Amino acid sequence: MIDFLIIGGGIAGLSTGARLSAHGTVTVLEAEDALGYHTSGRSAALFEKGYGPPSVKALNEASAEFFASNEYLTPRGLVLVGGKDQRELFLKEADELGTQQIALDDAIGHIPILNPETVGYTAISHSALDIDTDRMLQDFARIIRRNGGSVLTRQQVKSIRKSDHWIIDASEVFEARNLVNAAGAWVDEVAQAAGIPPIRITPYRRSMARIPAPGGLDLRNWPMMLGVGETWYAKPDAGKLLVSPCEADPTTPHDAYADDMVLAEGLARYEAMVTEPVTRVETNWAGLRSFVADGTLVLGPDPSDPSFIWSAGQGGYGFQTAPAASQLVADLVIGATSELDEASVRALNCERMRR
Repeated sequence: MIDFLIIGGGIAGLSTGARLSAHGTVTVLEAEDALGYHTSGRSAALFEKGYGPPSVKALNEASAEFFASNEYLTPRGLVLVGGKDQRELFLKEADELGTQQIALDDAIGHIPILNPETVGYTAISHSALDIDTDRMLQDFARIIRRNGGSVLTRQQVKSIRKSDHWIIDASEVFEARNLVNAAGAWVDEVAQAAGIPPIRITPYRRSMARIPAPGGLDLRNWPMMLGVGETWYAKPDAGKLLVSPCEADPTTPHDAYADDMVLAEGLARYEAMVTEPVTRVETNWAGLRSFVADGTLVLGPDPSDPSFIWSAGQGGYGFQTAPAASQLVADLVIGATSELDEASVRALNCERMRR
């Protein structure tokens, strides 16, 4: 009998499994061939404390020490870029992100391709950091195994039923006292299979293109660029530049792929703010960012059946919130007092979805 069976081998499932493995036996089931195949494997991999709604910012803040102590972060920085006609929106977003407005010449010193003819406003954050997402995933998996648990791939769940405990049919039959739903875009499908009311999750597609270094420049020390209104972003990655149109198109749970027209429109918005045109797209892909109606995470036991535990609704905040979000799930499961403030716990707890 497993204490905690977790469906989903992305950052939500693995981080939650690592926390719960201190309190019982854990088995993680991942349907794909590799861990983090869907959303987690397609992340922008950035830690920015000021990004997200208030409850997410609380998780970011609570996660900071974990990231620092495990050396998952490296400096990146972020420059908010506004067009000449975007002053009011720029000022609003610069304040929300906690960035400091800088002169355009200073911004060009950081990112030499910014176009002075189209860029009107710039602000910088030095607190934005790259996350070593692959090492994070593997480290959480190692913690689970070290504590006697299992992390299994190619485990497509066929059915879920409940007697006095959970019975999950995958490549074999698993029996567990508690079932943790960390299935990303598929969490409502898992809930319905288990007879639990859904949380009305909506997956949103976000596309990405990898392009050669603009002008053959060395991008290693460039900060990430974010267009005002979150209409595009560009981030250095292994000597190339990742550019996203930042779309949020509602869709269904599936193995996402980029929409060519949406990608072209996003690349055009990026090009409008820089001096170097996009001459070639090397690769492109898409991921799903899944949200509930209030835009924040759904964590902890379901009031209708406390043995059914949610780690869902991570949206675009999965990696940067994972250390604190997984700890909150564990605290809610074992009845421990969370280090988060009460308002944040209420905003994140699954109980709010049943009121």
